[in-house]
Amino acid sequence: MEIKIIRPRVRGDRLGERKDSKRAVNGPEQPDITIEEDKVSFPGEKEPVQKIMSDLNDLVGLKTVKRLVYEIRAYIEIQKRRQQEKLASEPLVLHMIFKGNPGTGKTTVARILGRLFREMNVLSKGHLVEIERADLVGEYIGHTAQKTREQLKRSYGGILFIDEAYSLARGGEKDFGKEAVDTLVKAMEDQKDNLILILAGYKDEMDKFIKTNPGLKSRFPIHIDFPDYSIRELLQIADLMLEKRQYKLTVTARDALKRIIELRTGKGHEHSGNARLVRNIIEKAIRRQAVRLVNRETLTIHDLMEIVKTDIEEVREYYEPGRDFNKEGIMFTTSNFK
Repeated sequence: MEIKIIRPRVRGDRLGERKDSKRAVNGPEQPDITIEEDKVSFPGEKEPVQKIMSDLNDLVGLKTVKRLVYEIRAYIEIQKRRQQEKLASEPLVLHMIFKGNPGTGKTTVARILGRLFREMNVLSKGHLVEIERADLVGEYIGHTAQKTREQLKRSYGGILFIDEAYSLARGGEKDFGKEAVDTLVKAMEDQKDNLILILAGYKDEMDKFIKTNPGLKSRFPIHIDFPDYSIRELLQIADLMLEKRQYKLTVTARDALKRIIELRTGKGHEHSGNARLVRNIIEKAIRRQAVRLVNRETLTIHDLMEIVKTDIEEVREYYEPGRDFNKEGIMFTTSNFK
């Protein structure tokens, strides 16, 4: 069983960069547990709700997501005020379904919600525990319930975020994933004031998952769709990543990056990674810049900061041979970048 822990997000890091550190913990008659410091995110010091909402607003794109989070915040606030005035109030059922492709900001928004719910006294801790099927489903009868209860215990007071949650139903009636779902549903009832559950995954798969588990639909009243980023938004994300690392693109490097993004996010590449794709390209380009500069005797600050066209183009696995053209209509292939 793997338990993973995420460091608190540094302001400006919209992709939650991870630094892994592992240690093994052995318990009597228990499977070995590996703890990686990249899967549990704890909020920092107490902070004003307005600052949290400002951080949400600073995220690139996600207009519909932001609007729904504002609605959730307003709903919680008004229900609390109604309680103070001894008026009838609705119970706060805040379990959610996040639907969207990888790299569209689902985990980032979940962390912000944890911070928000802590400051609004909805959750006592507001931490985020991010897991997947392998962290819940065991190998023999009874093992799944044990693993699931362990993850739930670690999540109390915060948010349990299950990525690719639809995979819990992929094995049919005899699959141990059903036992995990049953255990989760029971905890949602028993710990309704101490736990928020977020199920996340691709839109179509999550829709099918809910349809095959009718009892889940009523237990998850909030559904949030995370759209793919536009090309303009992905370039904006790239600029933010580079600014944080104190790099900058030349005009021609930016054009090269735009071409890659256009090729990798069009038809046939619906699951290409979105912001993760941009991060991977930027990180590889930074390494290519280092190779280009390492043997120079003298370097200016400008040299150390600048990412040029060849640094981007040499990230060649992101190009599709025969599909990229320059302004004069001359076709590029990977051979052009040797």
